[in-house]
Order: sequence, then structure tokens, then C-alpha cells
Amino acid sequence: MNTSLVIRMSAAILAGALSTSAACAAGGKYPERPVTIVVPFGAGGIADALPRIVGQELGDKWGVPVIIENKVGASGNIGMDYVARAKPDGYTLALAPAGNLTVNPLLYTKLPFDTAKDFAPVTMLATSPNVLVVNERVPASTFKELVDYARQHPDKLNYSSPGPGSGAHLAGELLNQSAGIVVRHIPYNAMAAAVNDVVAGNVDMMFAGVSTVLPQIQAGKLRALAVAGPARLPQLPDVPTVAESGYPGFDVTSWYGIVAPAEVPAEILDRLQADIAAAVGMEAVRQKFTGLGVEPAGSSRADFARTIQDESRKWAAIVKKAGIQPIQ
Repeated sequence: MNTSLVIRMSAAILAGALSTSAACAAGGKYPERPVTIVVPFGAGGIADALPRIVGQELGDKWGVPVIIENKVGASGNIGMDYVARAKPDGYTLALAPAGNLTVNPLLYTKLPFDTAKDFAPVTMLATSPNVLVVNERVPASTFKELVDYARQHPDKLNYSSPGPGSGAHLAGELLNQSAGIVVRHIPYNAMAAAVNDVVAGNVDMMFAGVSTVLPQIQAGKLRALAVAGPARLPQLPDVPTVAESGYPGFDVTSWYGIVAPAEVPAEILDRLQADIAAAVGMEAVRQKFTGLGVEPAGSSRADFARTIQDESRKWAAIVKKAGIQPIQ
């Protein structure tokens, strides 16, 4: 056989083998080894619990371990940066709360990553509507009464949050802007401290996830005036939404999603989305999510990407109008 022909045939066979191998790595055989989901916050919270619940189901389906790794610091930016720089092979993912993808880019001038360019949205795991609560001393039993009182007593009421730029902070700013009132922001360093001072009467009110404040509401230590989401909550069926109370479109819903490094192959992203969404749809998983006070999601990649873009624009306008200064 002609030597040059042999060389060309050998090259063609090798190229085909490499192509087949790459295709299998990208889709067919993924995952072949442990997958890590980085949580940019500490253990014990909802952001930590959700990927552990889903990770158990994924591990059973894939036959490989799903490892949850907590990388804390800088309001979640350290963990997100780690994933942004990870090898884009689908074996390192991030649990991303809404704020890390939509608000932090507005508040930090020197982020080491670009949330719009360095991450590929996979799917939203869950949503968590916030509730507006007041302490017992606030002379308002309804949302309308609260707004009326705030208008009659400008700058007298205050609200707490776990820190500047947090969802609770921005929810309060949205309330000020929507209702035309002035309620002062009192920032804390943690959600527990922010809630405790509302319960104690040192602060008048706050927005918080229903799972965080439901025990205090049920115990009569906090009064729920409105749900800051699109619908009433099954845990609080008699509490109307802010929209029902006269402010259509008012929506401060926290959410948690899974993202990957930007250049992960589409085949792997599709596989991740399908498998994670399927896990979120399992009855056992849905019950565990509901027990945590969150609503299961499992969105498509495209829908999740649109949510990130829409929320980024929404909060950018609110931050600008509120005059919140970015952190250097």
C-alpha cells in the first residue's frame, strides 16, 4: 500500500477517534467522576441545604458523588470567583443566590469576574418570596395602614437588613420608591441579628424570607403585613401581596440557581439542566424544599438567563434611584 495513503488513513482514523472521544466526554459519558457544587456561603442556611438535597438525587442517578463545597467570604464573591475560573468541563458548578448574579455587580466596583460573561446559567432551583413584617409596637395592622402612618410621620420608621445591598435592603428601598415614603435603613451583619432586633422592638420592620420569620409570626412576635411576591403563600393564606394592597408589579422574590463556567459545552449544560430539573420535580425533593419555605423551580436554561437579565436591569434602576454607593 502507498505509504502516503497509509499515513492519511491513519490520520483520519485518529481524528475520528479523537472526535468520538470528545463527543463522549461532552455528552454521552458525562459525568465520569465526582461533580462539585460550590456554595459561596457557610453551611446551615438555605443556600447550603438546596444543593445538598438535589445533589443526593443526582449522585444516585449518575452513580458518582456530588460534593458540596462551601467557599465563604466577600458576600459570596470568593466562591463565585472560584467557579468562574474553574475548568469548563462541567465538574465544577456554583449555587448562586439571586444577589450574587444581579446585585453584587452593582455594588462592587472591582469584582474579579463578570457575572454576565463568566457564567452559563443552568437552571433555577427554587424561589423564596419575602414577607414584610413589623414588630408589635408598630401602629399598623395592614399594609395600607403602614404606608399611611409612614406618610404622616416621615422618617420615623426604620427597617433592618443583614447588610447594605442585601435583598432585604433593596426591598426596603423599593418600598420607599413605590409608596413615596421614607423609611430609614438600619444595616446589620447577619440576618439573625436583623430579625432579632425587629422582634425586640429596636427596629420597626423588615423584609425577610418566609422560612426565616414564620416561627416568630406564628408565635405572635411579628406581624406579617404583606407578601412581596406574585401570589399569597400557603403558609400565610390570609396575608395579601403588596400588589393586592395597591402596588401592582411589586415583587421581591429571592431565588437560587445553578450556574457553570461560561465555556462548558452545550451538551453538558443541557444534560445538567435536564437532570437537575428532573430532581427538583421529584415529590420527595419538592416536599423537602417546601419544608424549607421555598418553592421548587427547575427552569430551562433560556428562562433562567432571561430572569437574570431582567432582575439585573430592575435592581440597577432601584440602586441608582436610591443613590446606593458601590463598595470599592
